[in-house]
Amino acid sequence: MSNPDSVIFHIDVNSAFLSWEALYRLEQGMDTVDLRTIPSAIGGSKESRHGIILAKSAPARKFHVKTGEPLGSALNKCPDLVIVPPHHKEYVKRSNAFIQLLSHYTDRLQQVSIDEAFLDMTACLSLFGDPVAVADEIRQTIYDSLGFTVNVGISRNKLLAKMASDFEKTNKTHTLWPEEIEKKMWPLPVSQLYFVGRSARTKLNNLGISTIGELAQFDLDLLMSHVGKKYGQTIHNYANGISLEAVEEPEVQNKGIGNSVTLSHDITDMESACQVLLSLAETVGSRLRDEHYRCFSITVEVKDWDFKRTSHQTTLPDATDSTQTIYEVSCKLLREHWDFTPLRLLGIRAGKLSDSQYRQMSLFDTPITEKQKKLDSAIDSIRNRFGTDSIKRASFLDEQAVTRHIQGKENRE
Repeated sequence: MSNPDSVIFHIDVNSAFLSWEALYRLEQGMDTVDLRTIPSAIGGSKESRHGIILAKSAPARKFHVKTGEPLGSALNKCPDLVIVPPHHKEYVKRSNAFIQLLSHYTDRLQQVSIDEAFLDMTACLSLFGDPVAVADEIRQTIYDSLGFTVNVGISRNKLLAKMASDFEKTNKTHTLWPEEIEKKMWPLPVSQLYFVGRSARTKLNNLGISTIGELAQFDLDLLMSHVGKKYGQTIHNYANGISLEAVEEPEVQNKGIGNSVTLSHDITDMESACQVLLSLAETVGSRLRDEHYRCFSITVEVKDWDFKRTSHQTTLPDATDSTQTIYEVSCKLLREHWDFTPLRLLGIRAGKLSDSQYRQMSLFDTPITEKQKKLDSAIDSIRNRFGTDSIKRASFLDEQAVTRHIQGKENRE
């Protein structure tokens, strides 16, 4: 399952954007009432994709206001709902302060999103003491120093720690040790298991699986025959608390080059998703070549209609900067882990970078590889001289294309 002596914390900010927005508005004198104490939400422009609820307060939740629903729908449920625009730069500042505070407790810290992180506390408990007491101290310190609350989940691996942090909120510490799985996790709806989206939940329900415990005890071969071998094995392991993923220490330099895009409408088919991945691979590959890097790992990240993020990564046998290779590997990763729950965001990240100027010849090089290098070089040259729209792949000429041929800005992470 994991190192029997490991102690992993998952720390998740409660209603992060709403909490950070409330603090910002109080500090700036924009409000006299704390948004967290009234039915409120962060929304945005109704003319764009952002005309939805981005975050909501606990009082708004009582009116069944949901993250991701249109503003009009939320107002129908709660006419007195206070909606304010987001201030993203403020959220980044407060997230940085949050991560900086956590780094005082351990150097084995992995930030997985703007408002959550894993801490490997295994080697630190001899200094700090009882895990629950340490978690409570962290929660109180965050509240006293930064003004917002968090949940802390504690277990032997990242999966169980994350599941624990999602138990009762807000401002709570929860454990989910392996011996507590049957009592605390198995009775939960299968939809609450990490990696189980809406489409997978429907398939599992059709198999008579409604709880995590029923999934854990379900015949594995039968499960894989219905949901796929790799995905079936993964969620069966998760239902039994099995995960070998370690807390990854942050890389100091060259963490990666990536790009992502929030889609104008949810995607539910593989063909459209792969077309988006192709547009992202164009920018990631171009940036790698421009900065003279090649990557040894590729990660595909998705965010579904319910704002749930997942990612899938692979290590390559040989470093690459090829747009075509990045695209093909990204599509393969998506096929392996997407259960066709509607997607609103797709991203590609190239990691484990090496300097391409000092590249060693590889056994994997072929005449096709060399042709692809020349093609990428020619395309880069034309676009650098005449602009990015001067040359594009034929698949993006169709008026029905789901995305433009080069999507978003290239981002150095």
